[in-house]
Amino acid sequence: MKKITIMMLCLVFVLPFPGNILAKELSRQEQYTYEEYQRDIWKMKSKYKKKLEVHTIGYSEYGRKLYGIKVGTGEKSILISGTHHGREWITALMVMKMVENQVKEEDLYNRMGDYSIWFVPMLNPDGVTIQQGEVRKFPLFSRMAIKKMNEGSKDFTHWKSNGRGVDLNRQYPAGWEELEGESSKPSFKNYKGEKPLEAKEVQAIVSLTDKIKPTLAVAYHSSGQEIFWQYNNKENSERDMSIASKLAETTGYELGKPDPDAIGAGYTDWFITTYHLPAFTIEICPTVEETSPPLSTFAEEWQRNRNVTEVLLQEAKQLENVHKKNLDYR
Repeated sequence: MKKITIMMLCLVFVLPFPGNILAKELSRQEQYTYEEYQRDIWKMKSKYKKKLEVHTIGYSEYGRKLYGIKVGTGEKSILISGTHHGREWITALMVMKMVENQVKEEDLYNRMGDYSIWFVPMLNPDGVTIQQGEVRKFPLFSRMAIKKMNEGSKDFTHWKSNGRGVDLNRQYPAGWEELEGESSKPSFKNYKGEKPLEAKEVQAIVSLTDKIKPTLAVAYHSSGQEIFWQYNNKENSERDMSIASKLAETTGYELGKPDPDAIGAGYTDWFITTYHLPAFTIEICPTVEETSPPLSTFAEEWQRNRNVTEVLLQEAKQLENVHKKNLDYR
């Protein structure tokens, strides 16, 4: 009996994982948690081995690991991130599904050439944990502060910020000084912090971006089914709008039109002004007000986005070709 048990355990660890790892969207559960996300990362690493690398790019304000997943071996790169906001955890599932699709589909993987794609699926695990009602997973005194930032309510489903009450997508030095947030102190939403790049999570993705210097960047948000690409694009407006239009055609989303007085301070705003390269904020799921989109919307949203990495790779390579031609004419 003991021998049979040992043999069965060995088979569990030796046999490959059947089918897709990310079957979450087919389950009856209603959330994608940080713990499930971690388990999926390491299952994926075990299954696909050399096709991807898992890096710890930093830690959240409460010590949760921030992961960067590198797919491919090319020196040039594209960066795709998700879950700047706690209530947008469905974007972590979207980005993880992209990781799995990229390594599972041999043709897609082989067409990457000298490019790698870096994925940061869940930038705000503290915010996700709070939004999903797991405040007990924080230290006692922190729970009191979190409840205060939530205006005393025990309903955290509208939580947008990180664990310290800072809105991560209002933290970047691209119009930060001019940004007038709705909150002047730490809050469940819209507090820009005391200074840009204050939040540990933002420091982590800025450091990664500076290190890998991507040709293109995408930040996934929810909701609204829109694509935003405009922020001081200047002479690159025609180039960037062309790529945005191809992403809109692929996803079926509308091209967003920011308010004329929009100021920025988001990740893609910072990327565009820092590197003068294209960056896109992709809002998935039908519009919901002040909460997370239901997981039941994921299947359709995945079908809309499954070809996004292929479009980004094509456009990145095209940008490289244009750059080379410009150098040849000098």
